[in-house]
Amino acid sequence: MLLAIDIGNTNIVFGVSAAGDWKKIWRIQTDAHKTADEYEVIFRSLFSSGKICRNEIDQIILSSVVPALNREFQDMLPRLTGNDVQLIQPELFERLPIQVMNPYEIGADLVANALAAYNKYRSWCMVIDFGTALTFTTISAEAAIRGVAIAPGLRTAIQALAGNTAQLPDVPPVLPPSVLGTNTVHAIQAGIVIGYTGLVDRIISQTEAAVGQQLTVIATGGLASTFAHELTRIDHIEPNLTLDGLRLIGAYL
Repeated sequence: MLLAIDIGNTNIVFGVSAAGDWKKIWRIQTDAHKTADEYEVIFRSLFSSGKICRNEIDQIILSSVVPALNREFQDMLPRLTGNDVQLIQPELFERLPIQVMNPYEIGADLVANALAAYNKYRSWCMVIDFGTALTFTTISAEAAIRGVAIAPGLRTAIQALAGNTAQLPDVPPVLPPSVLGTNTVHAIQAGIVIGYTGLVDRIISQTEAAVGQQLTVIATGGLASTFAHELTRIDHIEPNLTLDGLRLIGAYL
């Protein structure tokens, strides 16, 4: 079995795969201050409740955008499973069947997204990852990452607004009843959540104009399933796209 782990700024998503299927996938909150011992307790408990036999895990693939946790997981996981950890780093990208521009400037999670999207759709496509950052990764029909656009994620934008003002609250990132906010919560949601639908549509249309191709658009990330339904240009929602990509990367390492 393969254990794939994606450490993001907000959540850690990890799953166990066997015979090409995900037996179990978990999502926990990222805490850069937790120790290896604390994460080991969490993983042991989740594996036990999910009826996952740790001794059957024979490969571990780790993607991380939180460097402070890399050593903790590299210490914890061998104790937990008896296997070494393969941390996805830029020097490994040349082994993949996808061309990665600026390998030392692009996150391993975006490379995993791109590989999984191309492997599934084999055409010009864009992956929109609705996470702490809102990222747009464009992949050509020749399996090359052509470019990336990055904006603050919806939750990040809302928290920044609440954190930098005296009277505006933190609100859930959901669509309000109307663009005409009649209270503070709905006003913030109208400005940010509805506003972001325009941002997403504009990035897609501008990208298509730049590459001269119509894109297959895939949404992933923590808010994809709740937000992407409101966007007319989203073709597919793939909540496990990053883990799927990590599983594919594992086959080339």
